[in-house]
Amino acid sequence: MTMSDYKFCIGLGIVLYLILTLIIRSKKTKIPVWSIMAFSAAIVVLSGLVSMDEVSAAIDIDVILFLIGMFSIVSLSEQSGLLSAIAYFLISKLNSRYAIIYASTFIFGIIAAFATNDSVALMGPPIAYVISRAININPKTMFMLLAFSLTIGSVTTPIGNPQNILIAVKSNMEAPFIYFMWKLFIPTIINLVITAFLIIKIFKIEQKRIEITLVPHEAIKEKRNAIIAGIGLILTIFILIINDIFELFGLPYIMHKGTIPFVIAAAIYVLTSEPRKTLSGVDWGTIIFFITMFITMKGIWNSNVLQPILGFIHSQKTFLDFLIIPTIAITFSQVLSNVPLVNFYVDFMKNIGYSRQDLNAWITLAYSSTIAGNLTLIGAASNIIILEVIESRYNTTITFMEFFKIGSIITLVNLCIYIIFLNII
Repeated sequence: MTMSDYKFCIGLGIVLYLILTLIIRSKKTKIPVWSIMAFSAAIVVLSGLVSMDEVSAAIDIDVILFLIGMFSIVSLSEQSGLLSAIAYFLISKLNSRYAIIYASTFIFGIIAAFATNDSVALMGPPIAYVISRAININPKTMFMLLAFSLTIGSVTTPIGNPQNILIAVKSNMEAPFIYFMWKLFIPTIINLVITAFLIIKIFKIEQKRIEITLVPHEAIKEKRNAIIAGIGLILTIFILIINDIFELFGLPYIMHKGTIPFVIAAAIYVLTSEPRKTLSGVDWGTIIFFITMFITMKGIWNSNVLQPILGFIHSQKTFLDFLIIPTIAITFSQVLSNVPLVNFYVDFMKNIGYSRQDLNAWITLAYSSTIAGNLTLIGAASNIIILEVIESRYNTTITFMEFFKIGSIITLVNLCIYIIFLNII
């Protein structure tokens, strides 16, 4: 057996291990997702797919700093009662289950479009939980609505998620902000409406008038900390948006975006009254998941398991881009996760002849790699963030098969809507 054959076999084994263990986890939910990924990273390093000296280079420290910073800000927001107050405000303005569900879908989706989906995945679960209790439905329903909504909403702009930013920058497409909005805004709004409708029907949620009266400021537990958390959240989101706009228009910008929330969180730790309590609210399991995921994905790519399949399906530019690109993006995202997949796939497409003029191809890659996150739990990092938060804080979970059964329907509908609008209408 040659070295390339050895690496191929190890890589294939890791892919099968990840798929099988995540399916098995549906029956044994006490096994944390991060431990599964950590074990695969260990195999990658011990087998030589990624050498000891390559481990640090494989880890995207920018993402890790982003998560630590955002987790810290969200931790303070939750402990101070700020996130509950936001949920109270939403509920107080509406008076029925359906109205609140549809409004939640739009709010989660629109915020994700401008503040990145991972940010909403971090701050969304506490809001979703309060809403579920107030309208008396299973919290799991709202958590799944959150996951689907933020994924769909983040399609709309080139700053909605990391893969869109990669596509906008690496493809050198002109006026990406305008073009994304022009092509994707209307089908995204339609998909958000349909997703809320499907969740209502699938979970058999009955219409009911909400009589509960909630006063937002009564949810605040510590006013000073709530103000600090609110300023931190607003400042972080504002700087991230402005920084991304500067990048897209060729202006001076902060290259390592993860330092933005990290530095703001560092200041918050000094100002808050209980910094140790805030630190304890950081979901370190998710941090471990991301560190080990980067190592695992690097090993899978080094094994050359996926490249032959990719080349066979998409060997040249074709008028069937609207079918081929989504097929690859949605399928491979379940193995690599969508951000690593897009990072590799953009370079692959440029090598076979795609240029900045092929705008429809890049937009197709953007929406398909993003809605891939609605198919399975491992299709998007935001799903893992939500899963870890609800398991560690709310004593509930969403299994691989539960997500897939509903996600397959929603992904198919999402895909059809985008194909119709971009290629027919």
